[in-house]
Amino acid sequence: MHKNPRIVFMGTPEFAAVNLKKLVENNYNVVGVITAADKPAGRGKKIKKSAVKLYAETQNIPVLQPKNLKSPEFNKELKALKPDIQVVVAFRMLPEVVWRLPKMGTFNLHASLLPDYRGAAPINWAIINGETKTGVTSFFIDDKIDTGEIILQKEVDIKPYDNASSLHDKLMEIGSKLIMQTIDLIASSKAKKTPQPTVNKPKKAPKLNAENTRIDWNNTANSIQNLIRGLSEYPGAWTMVHVGTDDPKKFIIYKSDFEKIAHNHPVGMIFIEKKNIKIATKDGFLLPKIVKLQGKKQMDIVSFINGLQKKSLYLANTKLLSK
Repeated sequence: MHKNPRIVFMGTPEFAAVNLKKLVENNYNVVGVITAADKPAGRGKKIKKSAVKLYAETQNIPVLQPKNLKSPEFNKELKALKPDIQVVVAFRMLPEVVWRLPKMGTFNLHASLLPDYRGAAPINWAIINGETKTGVTSFFIDDKIDTGEIILQKEVDIKPYDNASSLHDKLMEIGSKLIMQTIDLIASSKAKKTPQPTVNKPKKAPKLNAENTRIDWNNTANSIQNLIRGLSEYPGAWTMVHVGTDDPKKFIIYKSDFEKIAHNHPVGMIFIEKKNIKIATKDGFLLPKIVKLQGKKQMDIVSFINGLQKKSLYLANTKLLSK
């Protein structure tokens, strides 16, 4: 058994940073960190460091930020760290010259029960698709994306009240424990390698974009509700609305309820009440609860209704006036 393997950690966002923090707090021998390059962010375009880098700097852990993972300079620096194990969490695809380097291997933590939800946004898509269970998987990296041999998996329930943010936090906590268990198994030569099962049509988790985050009002109320949950708090499910005679504006819904009920109203018809807005779907009504109109701050639906000042509200391209 290798009692204190030299670990190089690779990751960028908060999800990864929390896992790195847990390793350090539990006295794992993290000898280096690989993370994304600093980049401009926000209106002021100030240079922003990744969450992983910010934490690594507080612990005086060496940080490498390669733009090209195949560059000889980076690989020379990586070899100088003499990693026994490389841990990858929310990072980019590694070239073979990198993942083959450590003698004990390179493993990834993925926020799904592989082989389902391979890809960039597994947490979001599990909720969007109405799943009631998901989990985390540790697996040895190979030359494809999220296809390597499984080491450990842990299942997690998705509750009806969960959104992407709350599920992210659950998986982050459970994932940190799974990483430590995985390192211990690898270091003691007890890690079992299980090939991923072959699935004809595995569920996918593609990168989120403007198209797949837009609400399709022809879907069921439950499906739209799941989209909203799966994109909250970020990036948010959106649609376009007119307020009075104004040009269309982006309207993000962060939280909603739905009523499954038969009706004869056209899909997209908006009903404004004193404390509710109801938007007709083909099988009921969606009731936004937390929203943000382009150019305004996020607010509860009562505050939004008060701000309308009795102006009409309708979905762009429908001309279905609110009642």
